[in-house]
Amino acid sequence: MLLVYSQPSPRVRYTFKQLFERTLGVKVTFTNEIEQFVSHSGPKCSYGNQALGHELFFKASGLLFERGVKEDIKTNVVYKEQIPYFFEVDDLKSALSFDMFSASFFLLSRYEEYMPHANDAYGFPATESLAFKEGFLQLPIVDIWVQQLEDILKERFPDVFCKRRESEVMLICEVNEAYAYRKKGWFRNVEGYLNDLRRFNFKRIVQRTKVLTKLEKDPYQVYNAMINTARKHRANIRFFFGLGNYSLHDKSINYQSQTYQRLIKSIADYCGIGLRFSADALVDENTQKLEQSRFEQITHRKASTSFCQYAKLNLPTTYRSLIEHEVIEDYSMGFLNHAGFRAGSCTPFFFYDLEYEIQTPLKIIPFCITPNAFLGFKTATKAKEAAFKLVSAVRDVEGLVVIHLYNHLLDKTSTKYEFWDQMYHYFVKLHKEHS
Repeated sequence: MLLVYSQPSPRVRYTFKQLFERTLGVKVTFTNEIEQFVSHSGPKCSYGNQALGHELFFKASGLLFERGVKEDIKTNVVYKEQIPYFFEVDDLKSALSFDMFSASFFLLSRYEEYMPHANDAYGFPATESLAFKEGFLQLPIVDIWVQQLEDILKERFPDVFCKRRESEVMLICEVNEAYAYRKKGWFRNVEGYLNDLRRFNFKRIVQRTKVLTKLEKDPYQVYNAMINTARKHRANIRFFFGLGNYSLHDKSINYQSQTYQRLIKSIADYCGIGLRFSADALVDENTQKLEQSRFEQITHRKASTSFCQYAKLNLPTTYRSLIEHEVIEDYSMGFLNHAGFRAGSCTPFFFYDLEYEIQTPLKIIPFCITPNAFLGFKTATKAKEAAFKLVSAVRDVEGLVVIHLYNHLLDKTSTKYEFWDQMYHYFVKLHKEHS
C-alpha cells in the first residue's frame, strides 16, 4: 500500500487510482494531514507544489487541482530519448521532470475533446488531437510513462510489489450489415438490381440472384469462419450487432427478421456479443432506448456492452447517455481513420466526466487498430508491418491490443478479400504467438 499526500481533488484520486491500482496493481490511500503522512512508516509519496521533506515527491503542474475546462491550456511537448512529455515542471526534488499525472489525466479524460475544435463526419478527428500533431498517436504513451513510474517505485521501495500484467489481444467485429442480399425485402433488392444495371455490374446481378434463390451463401455470412478461425488460435473475439431502423446511416436488415435473430443468438453461444448503437441512436435518446430494448428482447440479456457506429463520440453527451441506460463497457474509444491510441493508453479505464468532475462507472476499452487505417496499403505484408509496430508497442507495456473489424471485410467476392483474409489470420494468431 502506498500513502499519497495531496490536497483533496477528484482528479488526483482518479488519476492515481488508474495509474497505480488499475495499471501497476499497487493499492493507494490518500491523506491531506501532514502528521499522518510524516508518521507513516511504509511506502509514501507526495504530490503538490513542494516537497514536505525528503519523501518521494512528484511536482504538480496544477491541472489536477482545477475544475472545468480551460481553453487556453498549454501543452508544450518535448521529446527526450524519443519519448514525448508535456506539463514540464522545474523542481530538482521532483522524481520526474514533468507532471506525469496531469499529462495522463489530460489524455485519459479526453480534455482536448471539450476544447474548441473542428469536427469531421465522425466527430473529433485524429488530426485535431495533440498526439497526432506531435507524432505520438501510435504510442501507448500513458502506459510508457507508467513503466517509468514503476522503475521509480522499485528503486525507492524495493518491497513494493507491482503486479505483472500479461499482454492480451481482442478482436471486435462491428456488424453494420449482417447480409449483403438476404432478408432485405423485395424493394431493396429491386433497387439493388437497378443500381447494378446502371453500373453494368453483371457480376453482382448474378451473385444476388444466386443468393436469393439459395444457390449460393450470402457473401457477408462469414461468422462461422471467423469464429472457427479465432477459436482455433484461442483468440478472443466479440461481435457488435446493429438493431437500428433502415436509414441513411444504417443499411442492416429488419431486426424482426427471424433469420437475423437466430444469427445473433447462435453467435452468442460461442463468443461475446454487444449492441452497436446506430448513428441515429447517438443523437436521440428514444432511438437508443428502442435499440437497447430490441437487443434485450432478442438475447434475453442486458445491453451492457456497446460500440458506437463510426466510433462517433460527442463527449460528454454520448457517454452520459450510455451510463443513464446502464451500459457498463464501451469499445468506441479510437479513431475510425487512424491507427493509434485516442486516449493515449492501451489499458481499460473509467470515463471521467470533466463537467461534473466525477469518475463514472462506465469502463472504456480503447481500440488501436481499425480497417480504414490500412486503406493506403497495397499488400498485406506492408499492412502487417504497420500493425506489428502497434502490437509491439502494446506488448512492451503489457497492455491490451484491441482490433476493430467488420464482417464484410471477409466477403470472398470482394477484390480486397485476399488482403483481409491474410490480415484476419494474422490478427487471430497474435495471441497464440504471444502466449
